[in-house]
Amino acid sequence: MYELKVVSRFAAAHQLKMVAEKCENLHGHNWRVEVSISGEKLNNAGVLMDFGEIKEHLNEIIDSLDHKFLNELNLFDGGNPSSENIARYIAEAMQSKIASPGVGISRVGVWESDDSCATYILP
Repeated sequence: MYELKVVSRFAAAHQLKMVAEKCENLHGHNWRVEVSISGEKLNNAGVLMDFGEIKEHLNEIIDSLDHKFLNELNLFDGGNPSSENIARYIAEAMQSKIASPGVGISRVGVWESDDSCATYILP
């Protein structure tokens, strides 16, 4: 099994409901996103997938989040735009963009600070 990882960043604000009182206030983060792609076979070029293609897909998704108030986006089905839900959204959006057979998103980690990360692992 091979696994590739790309990293990106975005800045956004959110407000979390029904969690720690401090987090219910409007606040922002400089998010770090790590996307891992896995597969068992390399293509004819000897790679699992081109890093440039992965980054292009991720940048399209990040652009929809960057410098936004996440609570106003329809991406989270009216739920909290928590790190967990952001990781799931990015994982599912990335998976829909991957067209290479036998290659898929394995996990997405979303860091809201240097020491706090939520990871979504695709089933």
